[in-house]
Amino acid sequence: MGIATVNPATGEFIKAFDALTDAEIEHKLALAQQTFEQYRHTHFEHRSQWLTAAAKILEAEKEAFGRTMTLEMGKPLKAAIAEVEKCALVCRFYADRAAEFLADVPIETDASKSFVCYQSIGTVLAVMPWNFPFWQVFRFAAPALMAGNVGLLKHASNVPQSALAIEDILQRAGFPKGAFQTLLIGADQVAAVVMDDRVKAATLTGSEPAGASLAATAGKQIKKVVLELGGSDPFIVLPSADLETAIATAVTARMINNGQSCIAAKRFIVADPIYDEFQTRLVEKYQALKVGDPMLPDTDVGPLATPGILKDLDQQVQTALQQGARVLVGGRPLDGVGNFYPPTILTEIPVDSSTAQDELFGPVAMLFRVTDLDAAIQLANSTPFGLGASAWTTDEAEQTRLTHEIDAGSVFINSMVKSDPRLPFGGTKRSGFGRELSIQGIHEFVNIKTVWVK
Repeated sequence: MGIATVNPATGEFIKAFDALTDAEIEHKLALAQQTFEQYRHTHFEHRSQWLTAAAKILEAEKEAFGRTMTLEMGKPLKAAIAEVEKCALVCRFYADRAAEFLADVPIETDASKSFVCYQSIGTVLAVMPWNFPFWQVFRFAAPALMAGNVGLLKHASNVPQSALAIEDILQRAGFPKGAFQTLLIGADQVAAVVMDDRVKAATLTGSEPAGASLAATAGKQIKKVVLELGGSDPFIVLPSADLETAIATAVTARMINNGQSCIAAKRFIVADPIYDEFQTRLVEKYQALKVGDPMLPDTDVGPLATPGILKDLDQQVQTALQQGARVLVGGRPLDGVGNFYPPTILTEIPVDSSTAQDELFGPVAMLFRVTDLDAAIQLANSTPFGLGASAWTTDEAEQTRLTHEIDAGSVFINSMVKSDPRLPFGGTKRSGFGRELSIQGIHEFVNIKTVWVK
């Protein structure tokens, strides 16, 4: 349907937007470059004031922004409002810490003075996904703007109103016109923007094919990219774990964002001595979840974002069954309007099947039984992905092995995987490269310059 808002809970068409013409894109690129030449010289104090003002707007209007997200991509309203609050948090974090993160670092050498400094690089393109329409953008925009860069946003085509709202927030907060612009363009227009000499780098959160395409285009231009791609995060539960907390967290970790999160727990790897109890209790909790209108406060699971995503997920589940898996609960799209798929648990999945290697982007959990810690680590590392991992044990020796031997960008012990402005975020293997958030995130898109004075 192109660039449009379609309510995923009802299928109702809300509003369509025309893609920018080549001339309109050129105008925005020219404005970005013009703005950067002035904006790069602004003081941290001013950038901090503007970013803090953005945080205040987000907090004051969080319910309205939350409703926009829920209308466009279907996440429960309470989760959407929490997402807006988290965006305010990352704005305040970088408003407070960016000057420290980008301060000159003196290095003692044989020079009379030598140091490392961090300088802005120019226009950075962000290609962002629909699943966290505000958070994914603000975790890029906050450090990029504080570093003195300017941003261009190519958002997913099913969340255009969220994209426009973000640009408006930053302009209302006081950032110069052109410091952050939304490009309402199709996927087929992205390569030309990346290749433009005025665009110095790009970041993408999304699918592996989209990331590979962007990286290939940028690579031909020798431009820096950061990629945060898919994940099939393991959730390992060992005999010493607090089982009640682990099971409760397992539900949240899989159902977050209606199951549409790259860092959602997708593969539950449970040690044999506690497997049967874990399975029984997990099924009970899945059966108790309420699926329905995401605007209602008691809804646990809303619709998938698009009919295409619903169709793909159903096909993956049917393929799993053909390969020998068994459904414990759920397993079929719900009848009626909207893109609704029920909480589903698959078990007895052959470890050598394609299903065991895939990312299931929806409320479908894969449940595996393992004999011991060695088998758990081996299975956890057996996919092409390496984004995050959650492991549950109170044994310190096991914790040490898990943190060192799990091949992922993050390992959380006795907690679900989550992004935090204070910690770097990113993956390994086909989950991408580079880091967002914390000091490492703001350093991705700056010139790390060595200065040596005799």
